[in-house]
This record gives sequence, C-alpha cells and structure tokens, in this order.
Amino acid sequence: MSESFGRHVRALRTRHALSLRGLADLAGITPGYLSKIENGRLPSVDMARALDVALGANGSLLAVLTVDQLPRPAQLPLAMSGFVGREAEIRDLTAALERPADSRVPLIIAVDGPPGAGKTTLALHFAHKAIPRFPDGQLYADLRGHSPHDRPALPEEVLADLLRSLGVPAAGTADVEHLAALYRSALAERRMLIVLDNAADFAQIEPLLPGTARCAVIITSRERLSGLTLRASPHRLTLGPMSEDESLALLTTVLGKERADREPAALASLANRCGRLPLALRVAAERAVTTPDYDLRDLVTELDSERLDVLGVEDADVRTVFSWSLRRLDPDAARLFPLLGLYPGPQISGRAAAAFAGMPHTFARRATARLTHAHLLRAVGRDRYTFHDLIRDYAAELADREVTDTSAAVHRLVSWYLHSATAACHVLAPFRFDPMAKDDLPRGVHPLGWTSDDPGALDALRWCDAELANFVPIIQLAMEHGHHKLAWQLPVTLWTYWLQRRPWTVWIRSHELARQAARTLGDRAAEGWVVTNMAEGYRRMGELEQASRLYAEARDLRAEVGDRYGLAWALAGSAFLAADLRDDGKAQDFADRATQIFVQYKDVQGQALCLMTRGDVLRLRGDLDGGLALCALALGMMSDIASLEGQVHVLRKMVEIHLARNDFPPALALLDDTVVTSRELRDRWAQAEALTRRGDVLTELGRRDEARASWQQALTLYDELDDATGSRSVRELLAGALPATAARPGST
Repeated sequence: MSESFGRHVRALRTRHALSLRGLADLAGITPGYLSKIENGRLPSVDMARALDVALGANGSLLAVLTVDQLPRPAQLPLAMSGFVGREAEIRDLTAALERPADSRVPLIIAVDGPPGAGKTTLALHFAHKAIPRFPDGQLYADLRGHSPHDRPALPEEVLADLLRSLGVPAAGTADVEHLAALYRSALAERRMLIVLDNAADFAQIEPLLPGTARCAVIITSRERLSGLTLRASPHRLTLGPMSEDESLALLTTVLGKERADREPAALASLANRCGRLPLALRVAAERAVTTPDYDLRDLVTELDSERLDVLGVEDADVRTVFSWSLRRLDPDAARLFPLLGLYPGPQISGRAAAAFAGMPHTFARRATARLTHAHLLRAVGRDRYTFHDLIRDYAAELADREVTDTSAAVHRLVSWYLHSATAACHVLAPFRFDPMAKDDLPRGVHPLGWTSDDPGALDALRWCDAELANFVPIIQLAMEHGHHKLAWQLPVTLWTYWLQRRPWTVWIRSHELARQAARTLGDRAAEGWVVTNMAEGYRRMGELEQASRLYAEARDLRAEVGDRYGLAWALAGSAFLAADLRDDGKAQDFADRATQIFVQYKDVQGQALCLMTRGDVLRLRGDLDGGLALCALALGMMSDIASLEGQVHVLRKMVEIHLARNDFPPALALLDDTVVTSRELRDRWAQAEALTRRGDVLTELGRRDEARASWQQALTLYDELDDATGSRSVRELLAGALPATAARPGST
C-alpha cells in the first residue's frame, strides 16, 4: 500500500493550494522526485519528515509512511476453545459486517451486557472469523473498564500502545488529540479490524475510533455507552443469558458427552442454577470436571445453598467479576444496588425503589438508570426493573454486610405499598367504607395516587395488576422484619382488587400470611377481618365447606372483640353462603342481622347486598315476584352510589329469578346489561360468565348463531384469563355437548 503515502501528500498539497514545484521548493527536493513520491514511491524517513514539516502535517505523514513499511499487526488474543451457542448473535454480527458500508464512517459494533455474559468471548470468536475481511491486520486493546486494576486504561496510554503496534513514533507527546490524529492517519488507508475490549465509558473510547470507513471496530462493555450513538450510529448487540439449549451444550462441551448424558435432569438443573450465564456455567462445569467422582446432583444441591461460593475459583470468581461493576457507580446507585438485593418480588418499580431507599424519586430514577446502563439491573417495562438471579444473590450478600438500617428500609417499602394500595382501591370503589386505621407514612415516603375519573381507575387497576406477583413476597418480607401490622393490613386493603380480578392463589395465600401476622400480634380484631376475607374467597371459588368453617370463625372473632362493623360483613357473607347452600332460614337470619348494623353505619352497599340476599331467599321459597321486587330495589341503591360491582351482583340474581320462571327475554335483557356493566367495571371474569349465560339463554330462544357468538366471546376472555375450567366448559358448549347450565355456587 505504498501509494497511500503519495495520496496523502497530494491531498495535503491540494488543500494548501501548492503546486508541485512550490512544495518541492519548500521541502528541498526536485519536482520530478516529488512526482514519483505522489505516484507511489516511498521516500526516506528524512524526506518524509521534510514533507511533513512543509505541509504542517504534525507527524501524520510519518505515521502513514511507517504503516506502509510495516508487516500487518495480528493482535487478537486466542479465542475461547470449545465455543458453543450464540448462533443468532453470530448471524447478527455477520449481517452487520456484510451490509453496505457508509463511505464516511467506520463500522462500529458495540456488544454490551451484564458481567459474565461472555461479551469478550463472543467478540473474539467473531473477530477471528472476520480476519480474512481485513487484510491489513487486527489491533486489540484491553481497556480495563471493569477489571482488577485500580483504574481503567487512559486513552493516551492506549493510543501510545496502538501507535507503537503500528510502528508510529509517538514519543514526546501525551496530548490525546495529537495522538488520536496520528492514530487516524496511520489507519487512513488501511482495512483493519480493531477490538476495544472491556470499555469503561464513551469518553474512553472516543479517541480510539478510526476516521476511515475502511476499518471496523468491535467494542465490548458492561455499559450501554449511550454517547456512542450521538457520534457513530453503532450496530448494537446486548448479550444476555444463554438459551436453555445453548447452556446445556456448553456444559456438555466442558463435562464431556458421556457424563452429561448420565445425568440429564441434573444437567438441566445445573444450567438453571447458574442462571444460564456463560461464566457461571463454565465455572460450575470446571468444578465438576476437577471432581469426577462428584455427582452433578450434589453440585446442584451445593448451588442451592451456597451459589456464589460454589461459583468461585481462583482465576474466575463470579463474585469478584460482579464486584468490578460497582467501582464506577455514583453514590446513589451504589447505595441502592445492595438494597434492591433485599427486594423479594420478581420486579420492582422506580417509585418503590425510591421508597425502599428513602430517596426522592428523581434520585432513584437516575440511580436505576445508572444500574441499568451498567447491566446490573434489567428494565422490563416502563419504570420497572429486575435482576439476573446471580446478580440478585450478589446484591443480597452485599446488603447483609453493608445495609445497616434494613428494618427501617423494609418499613418504608411496605408502608409505600399499603398506602398506594389504599389509594388504588379507593379509586376503584369510592363507595366502599374503609374503617381501617393505618399508621402515618414514614418520612420521605410518597405513595402513588390516581385521579377519581375512569382513566384514573384504569391506571390504578393496571398498577395492581403489575404488582400482583409482588404482594405475597412483600407481605413475607414485612413479617420477616417484624412489621406484622403492615403485613396483615396490605391484603385486607386490597379487597376491592381481589373482588375485581379474582387472583385466587394470591388472594388466599396473602390472607394465610396475614392471619399468621395477626396471631403474632395477638390482634383478634385483625384476625377476624382477615378470616372474613378468606371465607369469601373460598365461597367465590366454590369451596363451600371451607367457606362455612371460616365464616363461623369470623363471626366468633368479630363478636369476641366487639367489632360490629366487621361482624356485619361476616354476617352478610354468611348469608350469601347460606343462600348458595339453599338454606333460606339461615340466609334470612344472617341478612337481617347484618342489615341492622349496616343501617347504623350508613353503609348503603352493605344494605343493598343484604336486600339482594333477602330477595334470593324469596326465590328459594318460591316467591319469584317478591324476589325480583327486592332485587330491583337493591339494584337502584347500587346505582345511586355508582357501585358497578354491586350492580353486577344484583343483575346476576335477577337473571336467575327470571330463568327460574322460564322468562327468557327479560333474562336476556338483564344479561346484556350485565355484560355492559362488567366491561365498564373492567371485570373480565364477570363479563365472561355473563356472556356464557347469555349464550345459554339465546339457545333457549332458538337463536343458536348468536349463542355461539356469545360463547366465543366468553371463550376468548377465559383464554386471556388463563382460566382452564371456564375455557373447558365453554368449549363443551360450543361443541354442543352441554345444555344450558345452572349458575355456579358463589356467583354473587
């Protein structure tokens, strides 16, 4: 490539508007010899220096001359042996390399991801495959962004090393801009691959980027390197854990096929315990290799109890590799990281993190963004985050050593959940009376709030949905740290949400924990409240025997402590249950006793529900007209207080009374109202049940096409809700296997 020096000379001469003779005179050479240089002859070093001075090139011509005279560098470190997997990523990188090049800028590939994800391994594997595309060689630099060294490599240090590799004299200057200019000049006519491994940040790599489109750069970093996008439009690849198949293949490669095939179940468990992180997988496999008489299932057992200790060897300790990422965190992110290791749920929101840490939300948002950019946290939605399992273990381990106010942090967090849940359920059911006395919020904790209109209610419901998987772990966390009052209050506060969404498993489990918390406190009033809610959950699930036992306990607990309002709800629920069991006498008695108390407390919803139950009693006794009349009064009361939930309950009862009379047209009209009201309530279960019942009634009216359409809508909802029982029953109806059916127990 000797012609590159001549092209540089000609370009600089043209830029300075010099003739051939003019430059020759300045450099002290003949025009004819200068012409030969511009057409490919290499000059001596002294002559090149004279031209460099004459053209004010600041050493760039000397750099080009040196590169033209040197053999090509080949600096790539040895690639990992036994490389497996990452086929999709290799295809992605290959496609990036093969796309039409932008003639103005080099191709820059940025590979980021969490510690231990195998970024360097992938980059080197791919770089070795790409060597034939870069005939002028490869450069490699370890930038020490996250490493045992005290600090990352300085750009001027890296540039000096790269220039020496290119044979360019860089001594006598430590100026980054000058070194970067020499570096770009040395690469200007070269087609080279540059691997910048383990970058700390964009400021470190910016001077190391070539200025020519003939080169390509592969950068690896634990950081997102956001500034890179502003300058270079990089091709980005974020590397995460391996797939299950890739993880098994990696373990098999290290262990050997015979041993891997001997314990396939343990092999799969081993991959999962390692979080499918390549570093952890290799460490675990090497540990097994060094102890050949050790069963894989024994290693899995060790990982279950001492995961980070097991994944530590002298030259590849997972804990140490993780620790390098913490060095570059700002104080807020460094403080938040171990605290998040204590968070028990699968995801945490930025606002919950702020409450946990006792910091303003703006500070927490910056801290979570920093942790996300460092791949210590992973964003899974708007302002929602999660950990990789191994990083969570490491954060929790740090918390045990470094967090001194754990109990106070947990108190802030659970208080935030309690008061946010209170606000959400008030928006969802503003008519519902809440007699629960809650403690004041800890200082600096700011719960969520919503507007009282329909959009606000929808947002509140979405928040509850997003947090559903966190509720039980949060209650458990509160109990572990002695905050038993918060532990029992949270599930009770979420009552409206349980009614609307019916998450049976979480409903029951949260209340089982709440009962334990109440008993720990010796708070019989709290236990009565919790048991009442549990009883109603079992009733709505159709487990009437368990519901009957719990309602009896609830009535006794409420009466024992003199909780008359709580007793009213225990009696009302008992009345619903008695009606389900067709015991009209008990239903009447419980409803009458509850009504007396609801009147005293001016609870219109409670009164309306008891009036509905009395109408149901008349239905059981054969007085269908009387039952309809009472239910119509109850429906009016529910409408007056805008209780959509209550209206749905009463409409269902009225439908059943009409069906008992074989009066199908008015039943159909009421079911239409129920569908509309359930949709407005955003209660998809109630909507699916009403659509199913509507299909039954349409069948009785001989309108089979409409019936099938109604059942199909119900099936779609049941499938969305993952309700296998509901889906199965509707599929049977669609197949013509079942006639119209009676209402399920617990449908009120």
